[in-house]
Amino acid sequence: MSENRSRLTYLPPDAFLSDAPAVARRLIGATLLVDGVGGVIVETEAYDASEAASHSHPGLTPRNRAMFGPPGHAYVYRSYGIHWCLNVVCREAGHGAGVLIRALQPTHGLEHMRQRRGLPAAGDDRLLSAGPGRVGQALGITLAHYGLPLDAPPFALLAAATPPDRVLTGPRIGISRAVDLPWRFGLAGSPYLSRRFAGK
Repeated sequence: MSENRSRLTYLPPDAFLSDAPAVARRLIGATLLVDGVGGVIVETEAYDASEAASHSHPGLTPRNRAMFGPPGHAYVYRSYGIHWCLNVVCREAGHGAGVLIRALQPTHGLEHMRQRRGLPAAGDDRLLSAGPGRVGQALGITLAHYGLPLDAPPFALLAAATPPDRVLTGPRIGISRAVDLPWRFGLAGSPYLSRRFAGK
């Protein structure tokens, strides 16, 4: 993938003005790097203030303020007090929507990912960044990344040279509200998904 980077273009902030499901689908196949470490986004989930599973649903708080914009910035939160999770803010400022990065196909800086994840050099690459907590750990995400623009260092968010052939959809994972919304998206055939899509 690294040899194709020259054929990729940065996604500008206005690419995130669409609603969360549209952005979540669009991000499949894009390349996400943090300080040069990362890979191809193969799984995402959409969240919006209109539905009860979203952190923005209760309204603006100190914790979720980045989720209310501007779009194209990072919303970072800690899951279960253990791992940092990375979200891409979307919609117009003030709305409260974002896309959780659930899984990457690692392509850049795998040695850094393995070290951060505590995995051996000859370990299974599928364990590096399959799941939002693993993504955060592999990329070295911390609270210092909260609210930062994704089109400037340390981030690089690059559009795929060609759209993926097929994107899967299904219910989101690990939530207890708005469970029926088909707002989880994944790259069909990817072995790097955090979990298979039921019946697909």
